[in-house]
Amino acid sequence: MMQRAADVANRLLAGEVAAGARAIRWLDDRDPRGPELLAAVYPQTGRAQVVGVTGPPGAGKSTLTDTLVIEWRKRGQRVAVIAVDPSSPFTGGAILGDRVRMSRHALDPGVFIRSLGTRGQAGGLSRSTHDACLVFDAMGYDIILVETVGVGQDEIDVVNLAHTTVIVAVPGLGDEIQAVKAGLMEAGDIFVVNKADRDGYDATHRQMELMLHLRAQTVTDQRWDVPLLRAVAAKGEGADAIVDAIAAHRAWLDDHGDFISRSRLRAREQVLSLVRDALADRAVSMSGDAIMHRVETRQLDPYTAAEQIVATLSGKSAAA
Repeated sequence: MMQRAADVANRLLAGEVAAGARAIRWLDDRDPRGPELLAAVYPQTGRAQVVGVTGPPGAGKSTLTDTLVIEWRKRGQRVAVIAVDPSSPFTGGAILGDRVRMSRHALDPGVFIRSLGTRGQAGGLSRSTHDACLVFDAMGYDIILVETVGVGQDEIDVVNLAHTTVIVAVPGLGDEIQAVKAGLMEAGDIFVVNKADRDGYDATHRQMELMLHLRAQTVTDQRWDVPLLRAVAAKGEGADAIVDAIAAHRAWLDDHGDFISRSRLRAREQVLSLVRDALADRAVSMSGDAIMHRVETRQLDPYTAAEQIVATLSGKSAAA
């Protein structure tokens, strides 16, 4: 028997894990019941703090995420984790499976861990990450932690999603240079040097300090005092200080009205993303295939093709 969106929405609002998993599956698979469900629960969202954890591959983001969940649970907070992984080229599913790495939380009713495949989406985030955040928010989770795929320069999208962005670096990989290239040094709210027991920690810490100092001089409207923290996630070290910093940033956002403004930014970005996808699909369905064929066969250049597609869309809209 097919499940109704309204029934699943009611169960989701009651905090039922199976309903949350079903909702995310619908949204990730573009099932038409997904948007219907989201419309029903959307008024109950806007309370959770979304925390983005990002940084280059090898920084230990998954291990750090695991230790942060443990610390939040000690403090009685309910945590949802969205682990964005590369997609399988065959099924489109997440292939690294952070749920396996965080298996110690499997029986904890206060933790919900979900892996999402990027499905080719640039920016280090799955196309359904925004939707999953809304589902977890409606379910009443206090913290929604989004761990990005770790693609280096393309992870700036997490800044538009999160209230608090945690940048993770590690000694010996030139992470600080990657951070500068990505623009993350200007956007991060909390910086963590993980694997701090490795050789090269002191040098990496000094370089990060220098760049944060330069940032403070160039970003004139910066009011939040950005912390640079130390962690050895594999040994459980540093999680308490990071969770303290995340809580302090939430308090600062509330005091300055920035929590609401960042939530509004996230809502705006999601709407624009959906509009872009819808227009692209409509363009291809109307006339795009023929025009694309002309581009592929070098009969038409990409700029002219784009202008023709936009003109076709405008003409149809005007006629409607």
